Amino acid sequence: MITMEIDRLLRQISLGDNSAFEQLYIKTKKGVFAFLYTYFNHYEDTEDAMQMVYLKIKRGISSYKGGNGRAWMLEIAKNHALNELRRKRETLSEEALKFVPDKEVNYFDSSGIFGVMKKCLTAEEEQIVILHVLWGYKHREVALLLNAPTGTITSKYKRAVQKIKENLKEEGK
Repeated sequence: MITMEIDRLLRQISLGDNSAFEQLYIKTKKGVFAFLYTYFNHYEDTEDAMQMVYLKIKRGISSYKGGNGRAWMLEIAKNHALNELRRKRETLSEEALKFVPDKEVNYFDSSGIFGVMKKCLTAEEEQIVILHVLWGYKHREVALLLNAPTGTITSKYKRAVQKIKENLKEEGK
C-alpha cells in the first residue's frame, strides 16, 4: 500500500469516517503485525499489541499532521511495543521478588536438589532453572526478566538440566 493512500485514509479517519478506519486496518494489518512480531516473537502477544495499536491510532488521530502516515503508524506501534515489554519486565521482576521459601524446609540442604544445583550451576543457570521450573515462567518470560535473548535462556536451561542430571547420577540419587 502506498504512503499516499495511507495518508488519505488517515485524513478521512480524522474527519470521523469509520469505513476509512476499516479500510486502513484491512490494508495495513499484515505489515503492522509483522512489525510488532519482531518485538514480541509470540503470536498471541503480537495480536494483543496490534489491537491496542489500532485503538491508539483511532484515539490519537487528532495528533496526525499529515505526511508519512505509515511512519506515524509504525511509531505508535514501536512505542506501544517498547512500553509493553518494559511493563512486562517490571511485572516479572516484582513477582520474582515476592517469592519467600517455606521456612520449615531447607531448600538449600546439600543433600537435596537445590544443594546439587548450588554445587554444579552458575548463579545465572540456577536463576533460570528456578524461574522456569519453580515459578513456571516460559523461556521467553525468563528472557524478558533477565534481559537476554530467548534462545540463550533456552540453551542455558538445557545445559543446566544436563548438569543437574549428571551430578545426581554421580551422587547416586
